[in-house]
Amino acid sequence: MSNADKMKRSRKPILERFPFTWFPFTLLRGLILFILDLFRMSREHVERSIRLQLVLTFAICLGVSTLFYGISSALFGQINKGTVIDYSQGIRQIDSAARSLVRLLEPSFSDDEQIEMSSLPSRSNAAVEMTDQESAQPVSDADNEKQQQKKQQEERRKRKFMEDVQHLSTYENYKIVITDLEGKVIFRSENAPETYIDVHKVIRNAMETRNEVSHRRSEVSSFYPVTYNNQKSYLIVSGIPQPSISYIKGQSPLSLLSAIAVFIFLFYYLTRKKMRYIEELATGLRIIATGNLDHRVIERTRDELGSLAKDMNLMVADLQHTIEEERRAERLKNELVTNVSHDLRTPLTLIIGYLRLLHDKNYETPEQAAGYVAIAYSKAEKLQGLIEDLFEYTKLTHQDVPMHKREVAINEVLEQLLEEYVTLSEEQQLTLIRSIPQERLSVRIDVDKMIRVFENLLGNAIKYSPKPGTITVGMARERDHVLIRISNKADALTREELEQLFDRFYRVDKARTSDTGGSGLGLAIARSIVESHDGTIWAESSGGSIHFYVKLKLET
Repeated sequence: MSNADKMKRSRKPILERFPFTWFPFTLLRGLILFILDLFRMSREHVERSIRLQLVLTFAICLGVSTLFYGISSALFGQINKGTVIDYSQGIRQIDSAARSLVRLLEPSFSDDEQIEMSSLPSRSNAAVEMTDQESAQPVSDADNEKQQQKKQQEERRKRKFMEDVQHLSTYENYKIVITDLEGKVIFRSENAPETYIDVHKVIRNAMETRNEVSHRRSEVSSFYPVTYNNQKSYLIVSGIPQPSISYIKGQSPLSLLSAIAVFIFLFYYLTRKKMRYIEELATGLRIIATGNLDHRVIERTRDELGSLAKDMNLMVADLQHTIEEERRAERLKNELVTNVSHDLRTPLTLIIGYLRLLHDKNYETPEQAAGYVAIAYSKAEKLQGLIEDLFEYTKLTHQDVPMHKREVAINEVLEQLLEEYVTLSEEQQLTLIRSIPQERLSVRIDVDKMIRVFENLLGNAIKYSPKPGTITVGMARERDHVLIRISNKADALTREELEQLFDRFYRVDKARTSDTGGSGLGLAIARSIVESHDGTIWAESSGGSIHFYVKLKLET
């Protein structure tokens, strides 16, 4: 491995390197990690909710279309802009002229203070060393000097006022009028012929002019209260405002239409993948509805549509399993009818045949007639056993047989049952080998029904084991269960044959009938009994032997 590869492998993430390991950059690192976690969490929530996806899509489309509307409105507004003659600036000029005149007639306190400060003599370094005689000058001289300066200032204001009035009336054609409180003119410019002014009308005109934007060329007035010659008065400046050309943006329906078009196109573009998936689900559902239960839809997302696809697949799988079970049940029912008919017909035919011989007295000796009766009676018993097995299997399958369960030691029950089979197995040249623990293993079972299970398994082992041979019966504890095993020598069976052993009327040897074998219901009945005890029964084949297992739950 090269050095470059080693460095590349040992390279840490950027947030775990300098300077993010130092304070205060650690705070920035924590903020970045918090934002990343928040983003991942939000993304996960959005991916799992189609409602949030639609809301986010709608918000994006609305934002983009609003932005496009603003840009297109500005663009079309510049193209379709119009010109307007505006008098607002001229009105403001008239009002500004009136304000300048008011400042000359009504000087503010700060202006007076500045005048007084400017009228004081400046002090030099030599003035600090005033003599006692200069500091003792009378105060009345300073007051007289201030009054004279004030009079001079007022005269300058009056001259300035008259000059401004002359200028405004001559060059701007403004009419300047000062009236008393009643409207009588006490001062006017040269171009103002009025001797009386309607103050109420002027005030209303001034207020309307200030509150509205005027696009009409008409005389406007600016109105201010002032003090003229120590008399409360009104200053009225009237004139026709100068026009100015302004441009306003035009409006076009294309802006709104284009924004709507952008919204629709973007919404279609962002939702096309979801719509295709919905169409795919609908197509899959139609295919399934035609009867193709092998079809499955793909789970592409983690939101509600993905959950719908998963539920659809589960539904189809359950439906397929149900249909297969129904077909299997129908096939088993047909097989049951066929097997029952065959197994009933054979002994019944023999019984009828021997009874006919007896009825027709077609026998030579009474001993031969007794033999016919014995054979008919034997077949009748076999027929009765078959019918009883079938009846019991039907009741067990439909759980119509009551179970009288009680707590017993299963090892003691099996020991007693095996004692009964010792003699029978020896007669068949078979050795019964037992391996049962001494520990008391208590189970809750219906003893008679469970004994029937073990009798069936032991009977099959004795019947089908090669002679001479051995039969092994073992028992062991597995946690909270007890496991019983019954083994005997037999030909190797496939897995499919082992699974079918517990089906009704199933025989490994197809040539075997109820005459050479059993009724074909023994193992099916055994399985029904074990399952009614919440246990399990199965078979395994290995080493030239077949092993039957019964597993029951122990009582604690």
